[in-house]
Amino acid sequence: MTIKKESYWYNTNVASFPPISKDIETDVTIVGGGITGITTAYLLAKENINVVLLEADQLISGTTGHTTAKITAQHGLIYDELIQHLGKDKAKDYYNAQNKALNHIKEIITEQQIACDFSEEDAYVYTNDEGYVNKVKKEGDAYQLLGIPGSIVTKMPLDIPMKIALKMDKQAQFHPIKYLAALIHELSNNTNIRIFEQSPAVDIKNSNSGEPTVVTKQGHVIESKHVVIASHFPFFDTNGLYFARMYAERSHLIAAKAKQKYPGGMYISAEQPIRSVRVTKSNDQEFWLFGGERYRTGHASKQKEAFQKLETFANQHVTIDTFINQWAAQDLTTTDKVPFIGKLCKSTPNIYVATGYRKWGMTNGTIAAQVMTDTILNKQNPFTDLFSPQRFHSDPDIKKLIAMNATTAKHLIGGKLAIPMNKVEELSEEQATTILAGMNKVGVYRDENKELHAVDTTCTHMGCEVKWNQNEQTWDCPCHGSRFSIVGEVLEGPATKPLEQYDTSELEDH
Repeated sequence: MTIKKESYWYNTNVASFPPISKDIETDVTIVGGGITGITTAYLLAKENINVVLLEADQLISGTTGHTTAKITAQHGLIYDELIQHLGKDKAKDYYNAQNKALNHIKEIITEQQIACDFSEEDAYVYTNDEGYVNKVKKEGDAYQLLGIPGSIVTKMPLDIPMKIALKMDKQAQFHPIKYLAALIHELSNNTNIRIFEQSPAVDIKNSNSGEPTVVTKQGHVIESKHVVIASHFPFFDTNGLYFARMYAERSHLIAAKAKQKYPGGMYISAEQPIRSVRVTKSNDQEFWLFGGERYRTGHASKQKEAFQKLETFANQHVTIDTFINQWAAQDLTTTDKVPFIGKLCKSTPNIYVATGYRKWGMTNGTIAAQVMTDTILNKQNPFTDLFSPQRFHSDPDIKKLIAMNATTAKHLIGGKLAIPMNKVEELSEEQATTILAGMNKVGVYRDENKELHAVDTTCTHMGCEVKWNQNEQTWDCPCHGSRFSIVGEVLEGPATKPLEQYDTSELEDH
């Protein structure tokens, strides 16, 4: 059986919408059609607010559609670290925010009667590394201090090697596209909501009245009182310097049919390499999801065998019938591991951003929608300060900023100094390489029809040299995580402009 190289969740149809075709005035413009943007539109619609929702591609085609779809406040080992860096109160706020998001999703599912394979499960973070046993115990102490329902256990329902685990009670999981497709259907029937796909936002300017105006790639503008940037990486940064305060990682998932019945629970390892396990059901059939193999975007040497390693792990611990899907996801992590949710920067009071979910987007995306909706409606929200993009904590922010930007500098300088010696004539089908064409570095890909596609390997964001990602057939930037297609189209920000294309007729001699 051929493994599909797409997310398992894409087995569900989602309504489609036309591109924007004229200038519009509205109350709120939302940029991004994932869980954050869709949920924000849903909450604002309930308040009779006029909304325009813009999606650059198709709704739910980004990170939301590539998630493990765990709805949980257990985000690995996080609470002991938050207590150490931010204090007990902020750590408690983080848990309360995630728990509120979980309950809000449950309420929406009940209210709208959404069939989205929702199930309540206990969540486990486990270790089989002696060096992590004490870390898991300290996380258990943090649970007790913060009043988080959970306990240390030495046995889990899933029979995989482990020394100790920490259970968080009554978490959940669902099918994210079935859930969001129902919200989209609800929005499509609301005359206050207008949705446009294939409508990338490229800039925000001030109108003559001083209100923020979103400019689309088509040249149309949307003038509104408020703008919500829910585009994963903020497409509009101004003075926020988000590219310097977050780093991008890719992680991998595979879906499989197994011969045995799943015992229940959701699982993630405390140590690297991360291993995540959960199950989803369709027509009374179970599909096991195995995730992990995280690496910094653009670090090509670390991703070549990611899917094979996950398959090996699955085969070691489960009797696999067949693997059916494999895919990858990208997410962003802030310096203190808490998302940025709120006003983009002090100089743009009516522009809001939500980003940096650290792979826990189901709860963080939902709480982001609540925080931004409350801000737009001038309501108090207890989590505004926790998530404020203007926050700064000397520990760990300074250490992380130094480390992150040292890595960026290494790749920026190293990429410029490296001299490629590869030849186009040596290139096989569905392979890529970097060559030197005159004084320029050119990324060349030969497709299955033996046709060449060539791009300048200089990232259009800040000039780093992009690297080839063979797993996903993309050009990835190791500095800030931008990703491009074989013809240079932007797939992931912070870059907003495509890579320059080269005439391939002159490359065969290189």
